[in-house]
Amino acid sequence: MSSPRIEAVYGLHAVRALLLRHPQRVIRVLLQQGRQDERARQIEQLARAGGCAVERIEGERLAARLGPVAPQGVAAEVQALASWDEEQLLGALAQAPAPLLLALDGVQDPHNLGACLRNADAFGAQAVIVPKDRAVGLNATAAKAASGAAETVPVIAVTNLSRTLAELKKRDIWILGADESGESLFESDVTGPIAWVLGAEGQGLRRLTRERCDRLVGIPL
Repeated sequence: MSSPRIEAVYGLHAVRALLLRHPQRVIRVLLQQGRQDERARQIEQLARAGGCAVERIEGERLAARLGPVAPQGVAAEVQALASWDEEQLLGALAQAPAPLLLALDGVQDPHNLGACLRNADAFGAQAVIVPKDRAVGLNATAAKAASGAAETVPVIAVTNLSRTLAELKKRDIWILGADESGESLFESDVTGPIAWVLGAEGQGLRRLTRERCDRLVGIPL
């Protein structure tokens, strides 16, 4: 049996959320030497209460481990979440009376993926669906931007987004595409089993994705 994959999570909010929700997954917390503020002390207390190792580390060494990111002097080594596949997604949907999903059609910026995860978490979405190719995956930058939501909302990378949307339609899930040319959000019925589809930065929804949508919905400005 292969060993669990280890990944880095960094940033105050992301590490704190992990320690509060899933301390059993945290292997070690890294705190920059000299950080003695209240937020850093709280993270250290949470880590020790959860039985996690805590290491004080020089800022240069922390930066060398994480690369060109802004960790806020806090990072954690964690066991990565097990990846969901399409079969697991469809199985989870069978248990939900009114599923809510978010599909991203080629989002490139990890900060945008993190923001989408935060909103998906806030609205109680079952999962976020992304294409495997020509799109950003769930990396450390996205996890930091998600401020803990990456630990609660599964991200499913699919080979063919259009085909996945077709499978969802077979299960009576309405596919709503976000597009400025669509009907007004304020006059739309957006209740029931729904998968919202958001396009990529700049180009929006691709043609095949747009054709899979049952309706297009926009926010009038």
